[in-house]
Amino acid sequence: MRLAVGTPVVTMMPGAHARWEESGTIEDVSRIAEAADRLGYHHLTCSEHVGVPRDQVSRRGATYWDPLATFGYVAARTQRIGLATNVLVLGYHHPLEIAKRYGTLDEVSGGRLILGVGVGTLREEFDLLGAPFADRGERADEALVALRAALSSDEPVFEGTHYSFGGLVVDPRSRQERVPLWVGGRTLRSLRRAVRLADGWCPFAVSPEQASAWLDQVDRPEGFEVRLGPPRPFDPVAEPGAAAHTLGALRDAGATIALANFVHHSLEHYHEQLEALTVLNAGL
Repeated sequence: MRLAVGTPVVTMMPGAHARWEESGTIEDVSRIAEAADRLGYHHLTCSEHVGVPRDQVSRRGATYWDPLATFGYVAARTQRIGLATNVLVLGYHHPLEIAKRYGTLDEVSGGRLILGVGVGTLREEFDLLGAPFADRGERADEALVALRAALSSDEPVFEGTHYSFGGLVVDPRSRQERVPLWVGGRTLRSLRRAVRLADGWCPFAVSPEQASAWLDQVDRPEGFEVRLGPPRPFDPVAEPGAAAHTLGALRDAGATIALANFVHHSLEHYHEQLEALTVLNAGL
């Protein structure tokens, strides 16, 4: 089972971030990315929200760094680690916009993009952006098919109900011939969407037990990725036995990649946790 980094600083959920992150900088993020790259972590993450309504901040948080700008900088500071959006909301973008912007990121990073996408639930944000909300699931399904047609082609063609394009050149396009598409969410429906239309599932706030039960209900294609996170932050430095048990539970639930979610009190402490987790994972 490989490891991934739920990048600190760039997303801060209420009650789930450390105090030092509140003054964290892109240099701090880059140092973590460089360490994770050196230690062999599979990918790091960055989420998307354009604007969070004030009355939702206590539940969803307010800090969401833009993934394209963040990853463009981090790509220049790293060599191998994947860059995973976690997640882009499909309804906020035309598929060709995603293909061009993130295809360019894939090119400049040397083919390290993992495109995590989701349907979205924050109606106020949809309204802010003038994006349809009621049929967002149907639109997301079509957008996934359109993305697959567009991401790796310099002359993409697609004809659908909501999106249609052809007769144009998109250059640059993604360097990878098949950019990994992962679907986020916290429902069985999101898993079924991922199995049907994507290459992986990256849920949030889903326990290993629930994920295992849902995974038993679907037939996963060969190479399908499942990234799961721990139910609560773990502490491989102070409590290696408990952290190893959590990693084992994620693996047994069906995770091919475990998302690191640490107890950490400083940037230096975070680095210690990154190293300790790699040692634990190697021993499983």
